[in-house]
Amino acid sequence: MLMVETINIDKRLRESSRIHEVDLKNIAFGRVYSDHMFCADYKDGKWQNFTIQPYEYLKFTPGAAVLHYAQSIFEGLKAYRADNGDILVFRPEMNFKRLNISAERMCIPTLPEEIFMGGLVELLKTDRHWVPDAPGTSLYIRPYIFATDEYIGIRPSDQYKFIIFTCPVGAYYSKPVKVKIETHYTRAAEGGTGFAKAAGNYAASLYPAKLAQQRGYDQLIWTDGKTHEYIEESGTMNVMFIIDDTLITPSTGDSVLKGITRDSILTLARSWGMKVEERKLSVKEVISAIREKRLVEAFGTGTAATIAHIELISHNDEEFVLPKSHEGSFSNRIANTLNDIKTGKAEDPYNWIMSI
Repeated sequence: MLMVETINIDKRLRESSRIHEVDLKNIAFGRVYSDHMFCADYKDGKWQNFTIQPYEYLKFTPGAAVLHYAQSIFEGLKAYRADNGDILVFRPEMNFKRLNISAERMCIPTLPEEIFMGGLVELLKTDRHWVPDAPGTSLYIRPYIFATDEYIGIRPSDQYKFIIFTCPVGAYYSKPVKVKIETHYTRAAEGGTGFAKAAGNYAASLYPAKLAQQRGYDQLIWTDGKTHEYIEESGTMNVMFIIDDTLITPSTGDSVLKGITRDSILTLARSWGMKVEERKLSVKEVISAIREKRLVEAFGTGTAATIAHIELISHNDEEFVLPKSHEGSFSNRIANTLNDIKTGKAEDPYNWIMSI
């Protein structure tokens, strides 16, 4: 169990909860928010003003730096309800580390561990009744930092705000997805911010994704920005392919996000004795494997989706229908194993769970 150093947090709580307004057994993803949020401010060279307060509108100036220069980063993780009522959080220390990696790249002050973890734990204790217990549900947790200087000029802000809020969620994808391999637009380039969870990365991806959705695809598979010959990741996920008897996923780097679900799956696959390769993976190799019927399955991995089965891949206006994922397939086995660990139904051999 992760040990969390305490910090002094002021509390301003709602007089009554809004939870009676919500059907926790029928929740849309990212539409319903819990009662409270944790906030901290960075000013005068240090993080301060730790509060838990009602989830409410923020007030800031039209000159706020974040609105003009997108100096903003975020994370996403989940908490689950165990059968004994405990709240189980999956690998929060990895999100903390990745948040600070993003912060360094975006010239944002790094966050001390006791603030991230202490604020997270106290917020979950405060709103523990918001963690749903229906199958397939969880509490999504969104920590983020953004610049708050009132200054129109391109330089790092001197002041920032850190917030954690939560929302009960159901499944991100309710069915297998159709994806298009993108060969024109670029999500990230070498030397850029692709490895960071920077808000601007996602804004830049919206237009190409919109074009794909207009043609009936759920997501894009992004390729390298230089040649468009190598697969990198999907819009909301890392991607994995089983070709013959080997699990293959693109290597991470400065243009591919180091997914926490990705790392968890690779760890489990290796422990099961499966062949695993993290390497450059060409579009040509994937399409050839599909044509030769050597591609067993393809799926996306991420916090929101966990596992998203890919049922169709489009490349250069040619569509390829993939084999359907059966009950005993690797992706279903890994999804069930991760779910059992996250909800306390299975052993946690890697100490991935923080229990509250």
